[in-house]
Amino acid sequence: MDPARYTDLKISPRILLGPGPSMVEGRVLTAMAMPTTGHLDPDFLLIMDEVQELLRYTFQTSNEVILALSGTGTTGMEAGIANFVEPGDAVLIAINGYFGERIAEMAGRYGAQVDRIERPWGEVFTPDEIEQALARKAYKLLAVVHGETSTGVRQPGIQAIAAAAHQHGALLLLDTVASLAGVPVRVDEWDVDICYSGSQKAISAPPGQAPITISPRAWEVFKNRKTKVINWYLDLGLLMEYWGAARKYHHTAPTNATYALREALRVVAEESLESRFERHQAMANLLYQGLEELGMPPLAAPENRLATLTTPSLPVGLDEAGIRTRLRSEYNIEIAGGFGPLAGKVWRIGLMGFSARRENVRLLLSALEELLA
Repeated sequence: MDPARYTDLKISPRILLGPGPSMVEGRVLTAMAMPTTGHLDPDFLLIMDEVQELLRYTFQTSNEVILALSGTGTTGMEAGIANFVEPGDAVLIAINGYFGERIAEMAGRYGAQVDRIERPWGEVFTPDEIEQALARKAYKLLAVVHGETSTGVRQPGIQAIAAAAHQHGALLLLDTVASLAGVPVRVDEWDVDICYSGSQKAISAPPGQAPITISPRAWEVFKNRKTKVINWYLDLGLLMEYWGAARKYHHTAPTNATYALREALRVVAEESLESRFERHQAMANLLYQGLEELGMPPLAAPENRLATLTTPSLPVGLDEAGIRTRLRSEYNIEIAGGFGPLAGKVWRIGLMGFSARRENVRLLLSALEELLA
């Protein structure tokens, strides 16, 4: 073993314009470099309280049950399923992209009877068709992806969809991994029951934290489970004994990552949600215009576009992978390709959080213009 083989890290400062992670502001990285504390240290417990307060603002909720799970956004997805789905429960999953498929896969693994309502990738659901699907049987839970990262679609009508779910006795689980802090997410106003996200997208913290919040209605359902939560690590009852007043040890929390999340959420609050939404939409509009001029209009209909993630429709025969490689090697810009039925047909361009800046949009469009020429 020769330790000299391993030199100091040399990480290229990429311009991250893909589906996540997004770029991280310097002050957030500085916060992460603060001294490590114990996960039950009084100083860290205060930081946990502040993270909860900042998350209530970001989710626009007064829910008591709110915390940041140790793990990426997929951890939030699995926690939402693990805590509210018991073997034999009937669940309805709205699937119009990859992440709806992932929710369905998870629910099946936890023993649910999974029914699907589907739309082609790039389309959205109407509240009426979801209500009609809910009427087929007694469902315990309806799952919907708010911002589908595989297609660049934002699902409209969440408040009406929540009302339909509750009318039929179902909880609404909402995936906001790609939308929280970038486009409006109003948990209390929309009456959402289970809502989770990820730290690495529009919040613009490093990957590794999954904010989640639970409504009083859903918490009552949780407390009346007939079986124990199969996933011990993601059991919200145990986790809230740590994040709540008891401060009971559950696991060694990622303290430095939590510092970063707190600082990123502080940035969100300082800018204000409404200003942040306006900035993301303005940068998305600038990108849409440039892509249209390059002959690559976004896949999603204008009224359903997700400001944080755009999927331009690519010309037939374009060497899209080659252009992405050149963007990274020649311009230091990272974007992503499509997958599933959209493989080779779209790119996935993210304007999330600290990445959603005019200079980044202009640089990307200029680079694409040169490469396409």
